Amino acid sequence: MIIRNKIDRTFGPFGTSTGFCLLLGGIIAAYFSLYAIIIAVIGAFAAFTSTNTVIDTDIRKIRHSDNLFGIFPAGKLIDIRPGMKLRLTKGHRGFVGYIRGNQPVDIHEHDIRITLIDENRKPILPVRKFKTYESARNELDNLSLLLGLPAI
Repeated sequence: MIIRNKIDRTFGPFGTSTGFCLLLGGIIAAYFSLYAIIIAVIGAFAAFTSTNTVIDTDIRKIRHSDNLFGIFPAGKLIDIRPGMKLRLTKGHRGFVGYIRGNQPVDIHEHDIRITLIDENRKPILPVRKFKTYESARNELDNLSLLLGLPAI
């Protein structure tokens, strides 16, 4: 069974919205110049690139990848070894964008993540993210049983 989990947008909210503007502007400007297609491709790259985690329970491997343009996965498969564990961690990503007059606009995202850790308790990769602790705890128990890994 293959489980796909979307983790984050690679370029954050500001990069994603800028990518959509570049994509739209490039498509409109392509009517006047073919060079605008380059701008549209750059905009599509920024708008649709995201990070995902794919768990293949049949072959016991996990892939943490960036999906380029939202389609092409770029990442390597990691074998699930017996010494690995799953745990809950707090996640925080902060983004700062500047509007006119160099006024900062902050966006903070707080979440709970299920993280795969190695034998030395060092985090390897995030497996899934949640908004609430209760849903993360339930899914941690389910993934622990499904993958045969202990949960901390």
